[in-house]
Amino acid sequence: MDELPIELNVITLNCWGRKYASQYRHERLTAIGRYLATIEPLPHIVALQECFEYEDYLSIRRETRFVLPFGKFYHSGAFSCGLVILSRWPIEESSMVPFPLRGRPSGLLRGHLSMGTEGVACARIRYGDGEEDVVEVFNTNTHSSYDHPLHKNSYNIHRFSQSWEIAKLVRNAAERGHLAVVLADLSATPLSLPYRLLTSHAAIRDAWRVLYPDSSLGPTSHELERARGRPTPGAAFNVTENGVTSNSAYNTWAWSRSEQRALRSGKRPMLISPDIPDEDGQRVDYIFFSRGGDPHASPTDLSEILSAHNTYTDDGLGAAHSSPPGWVVKDVRVGLMARHPDLGCSLSDHFSVEATLVLHTPTPLRHRRRHRSRSGSRSRSRSNSRAPSATLGGDEIPMVLKRSGTTISRSQTPRATSTPTTSNNNRSEIRPPREKPKEQRGRPMTPSFTSTDAGINTIGARAAAMEQGTYLQSPTASSYRRGSWDRAAWDLQLSSSELGTPPRLPLAAYDEILHLIEAHALRTQRQQRLGIAHFGFWLVVLVASYVGVWFLPDGSRGAFGLLVASSLGFAAGVVTLLFAVLFYAAELNQLSEFEWEIRNAKAVISGMGPDVLMHQGSEEEKAW
Repeated sequence: MDELPIELNVITLNCWGRKYASQYRHERLTAIGRYLATIEPLPHIVALQECFEYEDYLSIRRETRFVLPFGKFYHSGAFSCGLVILSRWPIEESSMVPFPLRGRPSGLLRGHLSMGTEGVACARIRYGDGEEDVVEVFNTNTHSSYDHPLHKNSYNIHRFSQSWEIAKLVRNAAERGHLAVVLADLSATPLSLPYRLLTSHAAIRDAWRVLYPDSSLGPTSHELERARGRPTPGAAFNVTENGVTSNSAYNTWAWSRSEQRALRSGKRPMLISPDIPDEDGQRVDYIFFSRGGDPHASPTDLSEILSAHNTYTDDGLGAAHSSPPGWVVKDVRVGLMARHPDLGCSLSDHFSVEATLVLHTPTPLRHRRRHRSRSGSRSRSRSNSRAPSATLGGDEIPMVLKRSGTTISRSQTPRATSTPTTSNNNRSEIRPPREKPKEQRGRPMTPSFTSTDAGINTIGARAAAMEQGTYLQSPTASSYRRGSWDRAAWDLQLSSSELGTPPRLPLAAYDEILHLIEAHALRTQRQQRLGIAHFGFWLVVLVASYVGVWFLPDGSRGAFGLLVASSLGFAAGVVTLLFAVLFYAAELNQLSEFEWEIRNAKAVISGMGPDVLMHQGSEEEKAW
């Protein structure tokens, strides 16, 4: 086994490789393979969605055989699930877990050929000899909503159920102490119900929102995005700050048909200005990751991190605090924006999401305090005209002192480039902050995450307000901005405020899901009855036709037409009967399972006792 990696480069991409429905499919997917083989930094793990044809998979494998020598094409259903995982290291174990609810037969009429094949492609990849040197990768592409309103969308329950199943798989992997990475096209915007259902029931974080907490929540027409009151973003800003991967103004497949015809004709170069308004761009592709390591280890307390990095101690005393290592996000970006060199079109209708994860060990508390003590004399001799700052590992973090506490934020330079220290010996320097009022001395300093909308300056209050439906503006800068090489920022990512109890869904969200389950079950039962009635009607018509031909003259064309029409109608009735007896009945059973799990989760979160949990079943069970 090679030397253990401390960085992990992962990529997720929806290839748009539907047979007969995707233009230039073979040429584009071959170019995608070349991109994966030449991108810097070289990827370690790649997840592809909508790569339905095995020949396209082989084409990508030929291009990436030296960079990603191991791969798995997942088979599911009659039309394939389109999921692929490529890896630098051997795939130790693999499985394809189908979703209980994975589309409806009507999806075939929409060209949704993967109906019934959706699931989670799971791969266990070992990168070292240790028991915990394992990455568990989960690749999935959940069902599309087809842009229907929530109360009229018969596919929302399928999407909720799929997010729920992903969360259960990821939670089990995280409890084993492995790094869990979810690479997914969720077909859902950030902070939507499927998104929150996943993040609230699995100890994972969205890599993009870790570094870009102020990123958009959908296109400008989205309800939550309108509530933010932000101006329409430009195309470049949408990609670099909001992480837009779908419907971007830069993507040629999102253009109008006339613009696509002009592009193919080559009459004029189709150049997109970085400032052009991008109203429809949205982020639906995600990289989620867990902390990894011992699942029972306590995360570093945030007050200890801030006390160690922001306060000055003359004696440098303090007990050493040994925190377990964990995975943090170093950088995340949107990729695959280049066009095909010959065709001039984008390589897919989605852009890729690329992230670099780092295995980071939090700085011991004693080391940080002694480090400050050695540099304290030099810090005090410097001019106090500028804002207090701390340099840890060569990066400078401006400290902005406020009455409510101390806000730590990286300078908002493009791509968050780090500022090198001016120390000749390259040692870390800690400048003592300005003297605080007496009532604040000795008090652990906590960061002030101020919301300009509601004036709420604590993480817990912001989360509670969000759960209650109040939208809060995110801060314009993060304590751990994108591309950060700062150990203090990585320590904050492993702090208890970030890795403590996952944010819980409000009880109202569970009630909403239960209401939608009930409405969907009633709709399914009605369709089941209609299917049976349709079969019965055509059965009667067929029998009547065979009886009626006896009373028609011999050789009559009417008799022949009557028999043909009744036979075709009866055949359609048999199909609807099969749907009613097989598909709709199975869907009702799966809905019952999903309803029980949601009710049970709601009961546990609301603090109900064991006596209440015993009666979460049917009315007959409650009567016992």
